[in-house]
Amino acid sequence: MTDGFEALVAEGAAVPVAGWDFSWFDGRATEERPPWGYARLMGERMGNVDRALDIETGGGEVLASVPRPPKLLVATESWPPNVEVAHRRLASLGARVVAVADAPRLPFVGATFDLVVSRHPVVTLWDEIARVLRPCGTYLSQQIGAGTNRELTDFMMGPQPVNQRRSVQSLRTAAEAAGLEVVDLRSCALRVEFYDVAAVVYFLRKVHWTVPDFSVPKYDQRLRAVHDHIERVGAFVSTARRILLEARKPA
Repeated sequence: MTDGFEALVAEGAAVPVAGWDFSWFDGRATEERPPWGYARLMGERMGNVDRALDIETGGGEVLASVPRPPKLLVATESWPPNVEVAHRRLASLGARVVAVADAPRLPFVGATFDLVVSRHPVVTLWDEIARVLRPCGTYLSQQIGAGTNRELTDFMMGPQPVNQRRSVQSLRTAAEAAGLEVVDLRSCALRVEFYDVAAVVYFLRKVHWTVPDFSVPKYDQRLRAVHDHIERVGAFVSTARRILLEARKPA
Protein backbone atom coordinates (compact mmCIF):
# COMPACT_ATOMS: atom_id res chain seq x y z
CA MET A 1 0.00 0.00 0.00
CA THR A 2 2.88 2.38 0.79
CA ASP A 3 4.45 1.94 -2.65
CA GLY A 4 1.06 2.54 -4.28
CA PHE A 5 0.54 5.66 -2.19
CA GLU A 6 3.93 7.11 -3.04
CA ALA A 7 3.48 6.42 -6.77
CA LEU A 8 0.08 8.10 -6.80
CA VAL A 9 1.33 11.13 -4.88
CA ALA A 10 4.29 11.48 -7.25
CA GLU A 11 1.93 11.29 -10.23
CA GLY A 12 -0.37 13.98 -8.85
CA ALA A 13 2.61 16.18 -8.03
CA ALA A 14 4.03 15.98 -11.56
CA VAL A 15 1.00 17.13 -13.57
CA PRO A 16 1.38 20.70 -14.96
CA VAL A 17 -1.10 23.11 -13.38
CA ALA A 18 -1.16 25.89 -16.02
CA GLY A 19 -4.60 26.70 -17.40
CA TRP A 20 -8.01 25.50 -16.25
CA ASP A 21 -8.29 22.33 -18.32
CA PHE A 22 -9.48 19.63 -15.93
CA SER A 23 -9.48 16.76 -18.43
CA TRP A 24 -6.69 14.99 -16.49
CA PHE A 25 -9.29 14.17 -13.83
CA ASP A 26 -11.27 11.95 -16.23
CA GLY A 27 -11.77 8.62 -14.46
CA ARG A 28 -10.05 9.90 -11.31
CA ALA A 29 -12.48 12.51 -10.00
CA THR A 30 -15.93 13.86 -10.83
CA GLU A 31 -17.85 17.03 -10.06
CA GLU A 32 -21.50 17.68 -10.75
CA ARG A 33 -22.22 20.59 -13.08
CA PRO A 34 -24.40 23.57 -12.06
CA PRO A 35 -27.89 23.40 -13.58
CA TRP A 36 -27.78 26.80 -15.28
CA GLY A 37 -24.97 26.15 -17.79
CA TYR A 38 -22.64 29.14 -17.38
CA ALA A 39 -20.77 28.65 -20.68
CA ARG A 40 -24.05 28.57 -22.61
CA LEU A 41 -25.36 31.71 -20.86
CA MET A 42 -22.09 33.51 -21.49
CA GLY A 43 -22.08 32.51 -25.16
CA GLU A 44 -25.63 33.76 -25.64
CA ARG A 45 -24.81 37.14 -24.14
CA MET A 46 -21.53 37.45 -26.05
CA GLY A 47 -23.43 37.02 -29.30
CA ASN A 48 -25.59 40.08 -28.58
CA VAL A 49 -22.95 42.69 -27.69
CA ASP A 50 -20.18 44.63 -29.41
CA ARG A 51 -17.63 44.85 -26.58
CA ALA A 52 -16.97 42.27 -23.89
CA LEU A 53 -14.42 41.59 -21.15
CA ASP A 54 -13.59 38.27 -19.44
CA ILE A 55 -11.88 38.81 -16.08
CA GLU A 56 -9.47 36.14 -14.77
CA THR A 57 -9.83 34.03 -17.88
CA GLY A 58 -7.35 31.37 -16.73
CA GLY A 59 -6.13 29.67 -19.87
CA GLY A 60 -9.17 30.93 -21.79
CA GLU A 61 -10.82 27.49 -21.68
CA VAL A 62 -14.38 28.71 -21.09
CA LEU A 63 -14.11 31.85 -23.20
CA ALA A 64 -12.88 29.77 -26.15
CA SER A 65 -16.30 28.07 -26.27
CA VAL A 66 -18.07 31.27 -27.35
CA PRO A 67 -19.72 30.51 -30.72
CA ARG A 68 -19.98 34.13 -31.89
CA PRO A 69 -17.46 36.52 -30.32
CA PRO A 70 -18.14 40.27 -30.21
CA LYS A 71 -16.20 42.77 -32.30
CA LEU A 72 -14.01 43.67 -29.32
CA LEU A 73 -13.18 40.82 -26.96
CA VAL A 74 -10.66 41.30 -24.15
CA ALA A 75 -9.53 38.88 -21.43
CA THR A 76 -7.43 39.53 -18.33
CA GLU A 77 -5.25 37.07 -16.43
CA SER A 78 -2.69 37.52 -13.64
CA TRP A 79 -0.70 34.27 -13.65
CA PRO A 80 2.04 34.32 -16.35
CA PRO A 81 1.78 30.62 -17.38
CA ASN A 82 -1.97 31.09 -17.90
CA VAL A 83 -1.42 34.27 -19.91
CA GLU A 84 0.63 32.36 -22.47
CA VAL A 85 -1.92 29.54 -22.65
CA ALA A 86 -4.77 32.04 -23.10
CA HIS A 87 -2.90 33.92 -25.85
CA ARG A 88 -2.60 30.73 -27.88
CA ARG A 89 -6.09 29.43 -27.20
CA LEU A 90 -7.96 32.69 -27.85
CA ALA A 91 -6.05 33.87 -30.92
CA SER A 92 -8.64 32.35 -33.27
CA LEU A 93 -11.38 34.45 -31.62
CA GLY A 94 -9.42 37.65 -32.16
CA ALA A 95 -9.38 38.21 -28.39
CA ARG A 96 -6.81 40.43 -26.74
CA VAL A 97 -5.28 38.94 -23.58
CA VAL A 98 -4.02 41.47 -21.04
CA ALA A 99 -1.67 40.46 -18.23
CA VAL A 100 -2.91 42.32 -15.17
CA ALA A 101 -2.93 41.79 -11.40
CA ASP A 102 -6.19 40.60 -9.87
CA ALA A 103 -6.43 43.87 -7.90
CA PRO A 104 -6.86 46.76 -7.37
CA ARG A 105 -7.83 48.22 -10.77
CA LEU A 106 -8.76 47.21 -14.30
CA PRO A 107 -6.60 48.90 -16.97
CA PHE A 108 -9.51 50.16 -19.09
CA VAL A 109 -11.26 53.50 -19.44
CA GLY A 110 -14.75 53.84 -18.02
CA ALA A 111 -17.89 52.77 -19.86
CA THR A 112 -15.97 50.59 -22.35
CA PHE A 113 -17.81 47.25 -22.26
CA ASP A 114 -21.38 46.12 -22.87
CA LEU A 115 -20.67 42.85 -21.06
CA VAL A 116 -18.22 41.79 -18.34
CA VAL A 117 -17.98 38.12 -17.37
CA SER A 118 -15.95 36.09 -14.90
CA ARG A 119 -15.98 32.44 -13.91
CA HIS A 120 -14.68 31.60 -10.45
CA PRO A 121 -12.83 34.89 -9.88
CA VAL A 122 -10.37 35.00 -7.00
CA VAL A 123 -11.29 38.67 -6.44
CA THR A 124 -14.39 40.50 -7.67
CA LEU A 125 -13.62 44.19 -8.22
CA TRP A 126 -17.20 45.42 -7.98
CA ASP A 127 -16.47 49.15 -8.27
CA GLU A 128 -14.14 48.57 -11.21
CA ILE A 129 -16.66 46.34 -12.97
CA ALA A 130 -19.33 49.01 -12.56
CA ARG A 131 -16.88 51.64 -13.84
CA VAL A 132 -15.92 49.84 -17.06
CA LEU A 133 -19.48 48.80 -17.91
CA ARG A 134 -21.49 50.97 -20.25
CA PRO A 135 -24.92 52.13 -19.04
CA CYS A 136 -27.31 49.16 -19.32
CA GLY A 137 -24.28 46.86 -19.50
CA THR A 138 -24.31 43.46 -17.81
CA TYR A 139 -22.02 41.59 -15.44
CA LEU A 140 -22.40 37.78 -15.56
CA SER A 141 -20.41 35.62 -13.16
CA GLN A 142 -20.26 32.13 -11.75
CA GLN A 143 -18.77 32.42 -8.30
CA ILE A 144 -17.34 29.91 -5.86
CA GLY A 145 -19.73 29.83 -2.91
CA ALA A 146 -18.95 30.00 0.79
CA GLY A 147 -17.75 26.70 2.25
CA THR A 148 -16.96 25.06 -1.08
CA ASN A 149 -15.07 21.77 -0.60
CA ARG A 150 -14.90 22.41 3.12
CA GLU A 151 -14.95 18.64 3.72
CA LEU A 152 -11.56 18.38 2.01
CA THR A 153 -10.22 21.56 3.63
CA ASP A 154 -11.23 20.42 7.10
CA PHE A 155 -9.90 16.88 6.55
CA MET A 156 -6.51 18.29 5.62
CA MET A 157 -6.26 21.24 8.02
CA GLY A 158 -8.78 20.62 10.79
CA PRO A 159 -12.01 22.67 11.16
CA GLN A 160 -11.69 26.04 9.41
CA PRO A 161 -13.97 29.12 9.47
CA VAL A 162 -16.15 29.66 6.41
CA ASN A 163 -15.51 32.85 4.47
CA GLN A 164 -18.92 34.50 4.40
CA ARG A 165 -17.74 37.07 1.87
CA ARG A 166 -18.65 34.43 -0.70
CA SER A 167 -22.21 33.93 0.53
CA VAL A 168 -25.21 34.70 -1.67
CA GLN A 169 -26.25 37.65 0.46
CA SER A 170 -22.72 39.09 0.57
CA LEU A 171 -22.50 39.00 -3.24
CA ARG A 172 -25.85 40.77 -3.56
CA THR A 173 -24.81 43.41 -1.05
CA ALA A 174 -21.47 44.02 -2.80
CA ALA A 175 -23.04 44.29 -6.26
CA GLU A 176 -25.70 46.73 -5.08
CA ALA A 177 -23.14 48.80 -3.17
CA ALA A 178 -21.30 49.28 -6.48
CA GLY A 179 -24.51 50.62 -8.05
CA LEU A 180 -25.46 47.47 -9.96
CA GLU A 181 -28.97 46.02 -10.11
CA VAL A 182 -29.02 42.27 -9.43
CA VAL A 183 -31.34 40.58 -11.94
CA ASP A 184 -30.48 36.92 -11.28
CA LEU A 185 -28.93 35.22 -8.26
CA ARG A 186 -28.92 31.43 -7.80
CA SER A 187 -26.87 28.91 -5.85
CA CYS A 188 -26.36 25.15 -5.81
CA ALA A 189 -24.42 22.41 -4.01
CA LEU A 190 -22.54 19.90 -6.18
CA ARG A 191 -21.16 16.48 -5.28
CA VAL A 192 -17.41 16.04 -5.80
CA GLU A 193 -15.72 12.62 -5.70
CA PHE A 194 -11.99 11.85 -5.72
CA TYR A 195 -11.13 8.25 -6.64
CA ASP A 196 -7.41 8.27 -5.81
CA VAL A 197 -4.97 10.39 -3.84
CA ALA A 198 -3.22 11.53 -7.05
CA ALA A 199 -6.40 13.43 -7.96
CA VAL A 200 -6.45 15.02 -4.50
CA VAL A 201 -2.81 16.14 -4.81
CA TYR A 202 -3.36 17.60 -8.27
CA PHE A 203 -6.56 19.35 -7.15
CA LEU A 204 -4.88 20.92 -4.13
CA ARG A 205 -2.00 22.15 -6.30
CA LYS A 206 -4.33 23.56 -8.93
CA VAL A 207 -7.10 24.96 -6.73
CA HIS A 208 -4.61 26.22 -4.20
CA TRP A 209 -7.00 28.20 -2.00
CA THR A 210 -8.59 24.94 -0.80
CA VAL A 211 -5.52 24.35 1.41
CA PRO A 212 -3.52 27.60 1.05
CA ASP A 213 -0.23 26.28 2.44
CA PHE A 214 -0.40 22.90 0.72
CA SER A 215 2.72 20.97 -0.17
CA VAL A 216 3.20 17.23 -0.41
CA PRO A 217 5.88 17.01 2.31
CA LYS A 218 3.94 19.22 4.74
CA TYR A 219 0.71 17.24 4.34
CA ASP A 220 2.20 13.78 3.93
CA GLN A 221 0.33 12.27 6.88
CA ARG A 222 -3.02 13.78 5.90
CA LEU A 223 -2.54 12.55 2.33
CA ARG A 224 -1.90 9.07 3.68
CA ALA A 225 -5.16 9.37 5.61
CA VAL A 226 -6.98 10.40 2.42
CA HIS A 227 -5.43 7.45 0.59
CA ASP A 228 -6.50 5.03 3.32
CA HIS A 229 -10.03 6.48 3.30
CA ILE A 230 -10.35 6.04 -0.47
CA GLU A 231 -8.97 2.50 -0.25
CA ARG A 232 -11.65 1.64 2.33
CA VAL A 233 -14.76 3.31 0.86
CA GLY A 234 -13.86 3.93 -2.80
CA ALA A 235 -13.89 7.74 -2.92
CA PHE A 236 -13.38 10.89 -0.92
CA VAL A 237 -16.58 12.93 -1.20
CA SER A 238 -16.75 16.70 -0.93
CA THR A 239 -19.23 19.44 -1.83
CA ALA A 240 -18.61 22.28 -4.27
CA ARG A 241 -20.83 25.34 -3.98
CA ARG A 242 -21.53 27.61 -6.91
CA ILE A 243 -23.41 30.88 -7.31
CA LEU A 244 -24.69 32.45 -10.53
CA LEU A 245 -24.99 36.21 -10.44
CA GLU A 246 -26.17 38.55 -13.16
CA ALA A 247 -26.28 42.29 -12.56
CA ARG A 248 -27.01 45.31 -14.73
CA LYS A 249 -25.66 48.84 -14.68
CA PRO A 250 -28.53 51.32 -14.69
CA ALA A 251 -29.05 53.60 -17.68
